[in-house]
Amino acid sequence: MVEIHRYGHSLEDTVSELLRTYGRRALTCLFRAILQIVMAFAVNLPLFILAVLSVAFIPLGVGVVLTPVVFQAIRTVADQQRAWAAEWSAVTIPVPYRPEPAGAAGPLRRLGRLLADPASWRDLLWTILNVPVALVLGVLAGGLAVYGLEGVLLAPWLALISDYGWGPFWPVEDWGAAGIAGSVVLGAALVVVGGPVGPFFLKAHALFGQSLLAPTRAALAARVEQLAESRSETVDASAAELRRIERDLHDGAQARLVALSMNIGLAEEMMKHDPEMAAKLLAEARESSGTALTELRDLVRGIHPPVLAERGLDGAVRALALTLPLPVDMHIDLPGRPEAPVESAAYFAVAEMLANVVKHSGARRAWLQIEHSGGRLIMIIGDDGTGGADPAAGSGMRGIERRLAAFDGTMAVTSPPGGPTVVTMELPCALSSPRTSPSSGTA
Repeated sequence: MVEIHRYGHSLEDTVSELLRTYGRRALTCLFRAILQIVMAFAVNLPLFILAVLSVAFIPLGVGVVLTPVVFQAIRTVADQQRAWAAEWSAVTIPVPYRPEPAGAAGPLRRLGRLLADPASWRDLLWTILNVPVALVLGVLAGGLAVYGLEGVLLAPWLALISDYGWGPFWPVEDWGAAGIAGSVVLGAALVVVGGPVGPFFLKAHALFGQSLLAPTRAALAARVEQLAESRSETVDASAAELRRIERDLHDGAQARLVALSMNIGLAEEMMKHDPEMAAKLLAEARESSGTALTELRDLVRGIHPPVLAERGLDGAVRALALTLPLPVDMHIDLPGRPEAPVESAAYFAVAEMLANVVKHSGARRAWLQIEHSGGRLIMIIGDDGTGGADPAAGSGMRGIERRLAAFDGTMAVTSPPGGPTVVTMELPCALSSPRTSPSSGTA
């Protein structure tokens, strides 16, 4: 008897837990469905109307300022939909927007970039189509279970005390024991079906959003082609870098070490017969060893500077600026450190640009700004030189583009004749090891 009591108590707990779990899932699904409907009617529909009006007002001048604001609001709502789709239905919707260049841009240029992005118009189409789709799928996602609960808990008892009837299945005058039983049975069936089916309709809504808010196949194909090209360029750049290292070792440190070995061998032979000559050979060997050590250190710094590993991008760039023959105004605001490969790519890109300033610009002063914003490392290098820098004509800038492209980075050059030259480089990355205070100054 004790065992039966324990088994019955365990079964009761199990059923109770199942009911609680089912109830939580049903309520969660209902809440999400209602949220989607409210978002569609209270946010999407007004934004669509504002977007249409703002575009229509562009010739009047008002739309030039209003349209970017409205479309940015639509992007914010679309990003929220992407987050919900991933969290609620495990549907990933990549962001398709073209990256915006760093720095301030005029209203007309900003408007032109926004309207030229196909993703902006797909967002606008989703904004209006989401209104009926969210309503239908939201009602199906949350309404079945609610309607079933109404049939189980409310309709039968209201029918006993009023003229209330539940649906077209049992008219009021036919209600009785059979009507109440039918209401309970059908309502329970809707509750049982509505619970598991609700997430299915939520996922259908997420897939609908994915069809409009994700990048198109043409965009994905272009992206794949771009990545293939950048990978090929990165492989070529890596092979060229390896050849440079081999050449520097062969022509520099290796040749000096061979000469060092020969001098030491000759000194050993001359030690008994001509000590003075042996001493001269040993002195030359000592000098050659020091030169070889210096060349090896320079080679190591060219691969990965120790100061970069020890002090990060901030400290390494500052140490580099101190070696330049012209003053460099710097503002560096990095609340952490990028991953080592990204940090190395950023350092060498800055180093190459500063070397170009010294060699080719004729500048008397340069400035440098490095900051992290919106998940991107932004580096801006400028000088007051003669201008006329062309990435297509210089292998140095082309090499920087290849180095940045390997990390999905970009580079933009503004260099009119007469100057100034401003180079903006961006690298998508996350930072770690946060710190609190930005740094600035002049080197």
